[in-house]
Amino acid sequence: MSSPQSVASLRQAVAGVLPSVRADLEALVRIPSVSADPARLEDVRRSAEATEALFRAEGFETQILSADGGAPAVVATKPAAEGAPTVLLYAHHDVQPEGDRAQWDSEPFEPTERGARLYGRGAADDKAGIAAHLAAIRAHGGSPPVGVTVFVEGEEEVGSPTLEGFLTEHQDLLRADVIVIADSANWDIGVPALTTSLRGLVDVVVEVSTLEHGVHSGLYGGVVPDAVTALMRLLATLHDDEGNVAVEGLVSGRAADVDYPEDRLRAEAAVLDGVRLFGSGSLVDRLWTRPAIATIGLDTTAIAEASNTLIPSARAQVSLRLAPGDDTESARRRLTEHLVANAPWGARVEVTSGGSVAEPSVIAAEGPVHDAARAAFREAWDGTDPVDVGIGGSIPFIAAFQEAFPEAAVLVTGVEDPDTRAHGVNEGLHLAEFERVCLAEALLLASLAEVRPSSP
Repeated sequence: MSSPQSVASLRQAVAGVLPSVRADLEALVRIPSVSADPARLEDVRRSAEATEALFRAEGFETQILSADGGAPAVVATKPAAEGAPTVLLYAHHDVQPEGDRAQWDSEPFEPTERGARLYGRGAADDKAGIAAHLAAIRAHGGSPPVGVTVFVEGEEEVGSPTLEGFLTEHQDLLRADVIVIADSANWDIGVPALTTSLRGLVDVVVEVSTLEHGVHSGLYGGVVPDAVTALMRLLATLHDDEGNVAVEGLVSGRAADVDYPEDRLRAEAAVLDGVRLFGSGSLVDRLWTRPAIATIGLDTTAIAEASNTLIPSARAQVSLRLAPGDDTESARRRLTEHLVANAPWGARVEVTSGGSVAEPSVIAAEGPVHDAARAAFREAWDGTDPVDVGIGGSIPFIAAFQEAFPEAAVLVTGVEDPDTRAHGVNEGLHLAEFERVCLAEALLLASLAEVRPSSP
């Protein structure tokens, strides 16, 4: 860990660079780099160019690269001195669509400070990750005591479809002793976190058919099942009466012993009064280390177009979050087998892939690198120890990094907090927490110069 003198000087240095870093973050937020929108491909390119310019100005060798026709990514490098480790700093410059602008309290692509937060699409997820890396580098005068490779992806928000190819094609360029992935969340305002596990993701589209064509509901209702009712019955079999996932063969595990009060979860998830949480066991087990199934889309007749007709077929998209220790191929097979086996009233059931795939991840958060990270977090948060947390969601590229660089120590950190509202309206960055994140990363880079990373 850094000496008290270096801690004090880095704290002062981070405070000194924050105004310029914030200005650069706001300039990035103004670029609507929505990777899911083909009409904004040029904005994604502009975002990559702006990001490249920021690190080039710090004396880094910079490139804009892509693989297999993917979105532009930025790679910036400053080699390590003899004997020093190399640290890869990851973030992404693409963002989610803004959704309904009328629901935002300010323009989504015009950064706006209100209260303790800076609001705007990408202000947190994940252009603040770029800014945190920039702040840590600037706090060291542009020359950190370790080698640094900055990798800023441009297609994370559409599932990183070409990342594996990118890592293979540019493996030598990206190889590092330590990988810091700044795309997760802290436990609370004032409480940092290291992410140590993430659930995986697969989805399927299930189509239920009962008729060759629609027929009159008065003439045949009561005898002939309609497809929507059959589909609802089928979807209901995915959970037991308590709400636990009822698909056999899926992996379940135990999470870390972390207290997550129910009233806090209900407030953060905006659960309506009177609605009971489903499932059994501890909340963190249900959120982090057990499977979860949700119906996220339906195709059937719209109410405005409804007539007195028995509907012949209906479809649903079913999303499965799988626990660490499971794998996507097995989980999709188990889900498909369950849906086919539980067809009600002999209805025809066809199951196809929905296209989303993300392997779950477990990070062995032990050894000198993680010790250094915890010490840096503790210093930046004024003595508060970081919490080891799981994430119920999926970050598919973490498994890809682990596979491509199995000897590297992986740290998953982030700038978000429970009220960041990433992907939603009024996404906001808590500015005081952001300063702590920047300080923690600057301290970590200093500490890693004195640490020889070992394989996890």
